[in-house]
Amino acid sequence: MEILGIDVGGSGIKAAVVNSETGELITERHRIPTPKPATPKAITEVIKKMIEHFNWTKAVGCSFPTTIVNGQCIHTGNLSKDWLNVKVNKLFEKETKLPFYISNDADLAGVAEINLGAGKKEKGVIIVITIGTGIGSGLFFNRKLIPNLELGKLLHSNGEIIEFFAADSIRKKEGLSLKEWALRFDELLKYTKIVFSPNLIILGGGISKKYDDFKQYLETDIPIKVAHFKNNAGIIGAAMYVNNQLKK
Repeated sequence: MEILGIDVGGSGIKAAVVNSETGELITERHRIPTPKPATPKAITEVIKKMIEHFNWTKAVGCSFPTTIVNGQCIHTGNLSKDWLNVKVNKLFEKETKLPFYISNDADLAGVAEINLGAGKKEKGVIIVITIGTGIGSGLFFNRKLIPNLELGKLLHSNGEIIEFFAADSIRKKEGLSLKEWALRFDELLKYTKIVFSPNLIILGGGISKKYDDFKQYLETDIPIKVAHFKNNAGIIGAAMYVNNQLKK
């Protein structure tokens, strides 16, 4: 089934038409910078542009960068405080006249990786961690998603949430070397091991492309794989999510 998948991120909104059975991108990926401020109205305008770009007339899957319960934002994430309690699916449906299926971005990236990517043959406790503007995470047990795990919202020792300490956006903002940043990220990995005892971590987001350059600085002995679909995982997972929901 060919489905339009949209991945809303803190710096860019990306989309493509996807074969939801194989994960193959049927079209070229299209990217539009995330508006600043990223208010509901501004994001919705970009979503409408994406629909027009692909001349799309069917159901749409969308990966969204915050906690989503029944289509509703229950945390503002890294977009705008105006998103709190917004029914994202209903908002997009009203403006586009198309059905929208929306879930957390890291959860949907995980769906793609667990079913078709780096975690395809793996079992046990698997955590997908996506690192970009913030830190997203998806938790799977024996291939089943346990939704809305938010590792990035754990408190660091200074009392602030840890994504303000170890996200890739912080690396860029503070001009950290890869080693300096990796040592910060390793603190999150060590805590993740204590709390979840994962069998595998799948690392995604833009920084995952540099894994070979910083892996030597990670002391945690959790097995790590780089996401097979890299930055396309959210798009692919969004399309797969639509397919799964329509089958119910």
